[in-house]
Formats: sequence, structure tokens, C-alpha cells
Amino acid sequence: MQKPARSKGSDAVGAVTDRIGRRLWRERALTSCGLLQKNGLVDNGTMKIEAGDVVVAVLHSPREKLLGVLNEISPAGITIRSIDLSYFDDWCRSIAEGEVHLRMTDNFFPMWRVERMSRDEGTDEMPSMTDQFEARTGRRFEHQ
Repeated sequence: MQKPARSKGSDAVGAVTDRIGRRLWRERALTSCGLLQKNGLVDNGTMKIEAGDVVVAVLHSPREKLLGVLNEISPAGITIRSIDLSYFDDWCRSIAEGEVHLRMTDNFFPMWRVERMSRDEGTDEMPSMTDQFEARTGRRFEHQ
């Protein structure tokens, strides 16, 4: 059975449409996290995460969950001073008891590894990780 002939024009239109779709998706993603400026004005939506914010970052390949202070965010990636979230309870206990503990480390992760990042915010029912740390240790999280 013979395939129906395609015109060269339809392939070109499809390629242009794909390119425009990818560009719009990338533009929306960058705008939502405050990386893209429109007409000289930064999009100040509720999702803007800035340097100095305490964030929870979920990375993939390999999968990691980090709690830390965001130093920089750019299209290339994020620079974050953090600890592994699985170590959080032991870390708090060690600091509170004055034991030797791992320090937060500065790391750069390329954007292709960043699956999700959210600001560490609590609710009325559940305090943020930062609030939990400060309650357990009596120290400021940002100074660790």
C-alpha cells in the first residue's frame, strides 16, 4: 500500500508551528518563575522565587530533595546552599544537641535537573521547614 503524498509546504508549516509552540512554552515557564522580562517589566506573579528565599528543590537524574537558601536562579540553572531533605530531622537534632553535623553546602544544578522548586511556606496547621528548624534549634536557618 502506498502512503499518500505530502506537500512540502505542510511539513514546513508543521516545523514552524512546533518551533513557535516550544518558544511559547519556554517563555511561559521562564515568566512564571520570574526569569523573563516583558517590555522592561518583570512579571511579579505570585510564583516569583528570588535569591535569598528558602526553597524546597526537587531534582531528577538522580532524584534528590533539597532544603536550602536560593543564591541564584537563571536559565542555566540554580545555585543553592542546602542540605538533603532526608537528613533534616537528624540535622536539627544534632545542631540542637551541639553535636558534630554536616554543614549546608553550596551547589549549582543545571536547569534540566530541576523538576520542581517551591518556596518553603507554612500554613496554620503545619509550620514551614524553616519554622520547624528554628523552633527545634533556637537558631536562624539562613545562618547555617
